[in-house]
Amino acid sequence: MDEKSSVVPTRHIVSAFDEQLDILHELIREMGRVAVRQITEAVTAMTERDGDLATAVMARDSVLDDLERKVEAQTMRLLVLRHPKANDLRDVIAAMRIANNLERIGDFASNVAKRTMVLQTLPEVALARSMRPIARSVADMLELVMQAYDEADDTKALAVRDKDEEVDRAYTALFRELLTYMMEGPVRITACTHLLFAAKNLERIGDHATNIAETLCYRVQGQPLDAARAKGDDTAAVTVMPA
Repeated sequence: MDEKSSVVPTRHIVSAFDEQLDILHELIREMGRVAVRQITEAVTAMTERDGDLATAVMARDSVLDDLERKVEAQTMRLLVLRHPKANDLRDVIAAMRIANNLERIGDFASNVAKRTMVLQTLPEVALARSMRPIARSVADMLELVMQAYDEADDTKALAVRDKDEEVDRAYTALFRELLTYMMEGPVRITACTHLLFAAKNLERIGDHATNIAETLCYRVQGQPLDAARAKGDDTAAVTVMPA
C-alpha cells in the first residue's frame, strides 16, 4: 500500500471518532440544560406553592434518565469500536462520570419538587423563600461548570469548586434558622422538616456540580487535583437551645 492510500483511511477513522465524540458532548450539554431548568423550576414550585409546576419537574426527571442511558450507550460505542487512548480516553470517561452526576442532580431537584406537594397542603412557612438564594447559587455553579465543559476550561471549573464552600455555609445558616423556627412553634415542625430535606437536596446538588468540576479538571490536566476541597457544612455540630 502506498503512502497516499494509507493516509486516507487514517483520516477517515479520526473523522469518524470526532463525529461520535461530538454526539457524546452534545448529549452532556443537553443534560446540563435540563438539569439547570430542573433546579430553578423545582424551587420556584416550592416557593410559589405551585403543584402543577412541581408535577412537571417530577415528570421531566425521566428525560435526564433517558439522556444518561444514551450517554452510556455512546460511551460504550466509542470504547469498543474506537479504542480511544490518552486524552481521548479521558474525554470519554469524564463524559460518563459527568452524566452520572447530572442524573443525580435531576434526582435531587425532583425530590425538592416532591416536597412541594406536601408543603402546599400545610400552612405557609415564610422561610421557604430562603431556598431561593441557595438554588440560585447551585444553578449558577452548574451553568458555569457546563460552560467550562464546553470550553475545556479548568480555570472556570476551579471557580465552581471554590464556590461549593459558600453554598455549604448558606445551607448551615438556613438549617439553624429552620431549627429555631420549629422550636418557636411546634405547629411548623412538619413543614420545616420538609424544608430541611429540600435544603439538603440543594446542598447535595452543589456537591455534584463540584464533582463535575473536579472531573473536568482531570480531563483537562490529566491528573486528579491534589488539594481537598474546602467544606462549610457544619450542620452536624449545630445545636439550638430553647429560649
